[in-house]
Amino acid sequence: MENLGQHNIIIRRIKKNRHEDHGGAWKVAMADFALAMMALFIVLWLTNSSNEAEREAIAGYFQDPQAYEDGQRIPSPYVIDLGGTPTTADNTAVSETLDPEKILQAEEIESLAEAIERKRLEQLKAEIEAKIEASPTLSPFKNQMTIDITTEGLRIQIVDQTKRPMFNAGSATLKYYSEDILYELAPMLMTVENKLSITGHTDADAYYENNPEDDVNWELSARRANSARRALMEAGIEKSQIAQILGMGDTAPLDINNPESDINRRIAIVLLNRKSQAGIESRTGGSGPKFINDSESENKDARKPVINTSGSLIEELKEDRERLDNSYDTPPNEEESFW
Repeated sequence: MENLGQHNIIIRRIKKNRHEDHGGAWKVAMADFALAMMALFIVLWLTNSSNEAEREAIAGYFQDPQAYEDGQRIPSPYVIDLGGTPTTADNTAVSETLDPEKILQAEEIESLAEAIERKRLEQLKAEIEAKIEASPTLSPFKNQMTIDITTEGLRIQIVDQTKRPMFNAGSATLKYYSEDILYELAPMLMTVENKLSITGHTDADAYYENNPEDDVNWELSARRANSARRALMEAGIEKSQIAQILGMGDTAPLDINNPESDINRRIAIVLLNRKSQAGIESRTGGSGPKFINDSESENKDARKPVINTSGSLIEELKEDRERLDNSYDTPPNEEESFW
């Protein structure tokens, strides 16, 4: 059919694909970047406008916010500051004599503990001296009693006098007034937790005829110390409070220039300090010695005995003993004889 003047209209539709890079994610990234730049500018401004102390406080706040209050670091309530956030406690007193920021070393702590203990012993010494003065039983014998502080602790010594000995000569039996002194001291010693060391001393008079090893001063001093221990326990001292009983003989005279003086005969009672008490307690054997059992002796790596080993000292002595000309069975000739 002939076209009567109509034209065909062709519509072309172009479909454009949407790219993911053209979404709104860039806006979020831009906002994060702007926020980071703002924070950086604030930090730079604070750094430029603050001094060293303020910068240190700011850095500390960001490291531990709870350790700071109103821009100031809260002092630690403890003597030893281990750092970190301080624990809030009610009625916590801050030491005025010690710097709370100072970290004490082990030697300083030990020295401080010894100073505190010595102060306590000095107070105890004053209390005992006051009770001796006030006691009708002890005051007549105060000239025979000395109280001092030594490296071991608080020492109370009861010494002999010419007309007032604690014991009869060569005896370990306490005189009646010596017992009264110990009975009166016992209640004072019971009030402390310190353990006791009781030592007996004699003068330098030698109680032997020929052999120095027969000197009875050692045994006598130990027996006298034990008599003092018995009297204290009779007056109420517990066995657990007695740390040791020693007999020193005449080896530690009170009057060095006159070792035979009566004053050297004495009983010393020491309230041991912490270090001396620990030294005595360290003598214990712990859980006891460990012996090698049969199963352990069969171990290839176990140390083998050397008694029967060729070349050992025992083996050499055995071979020397079995020789015909050995010195054990062959007596010396007349020229070699020396007895």
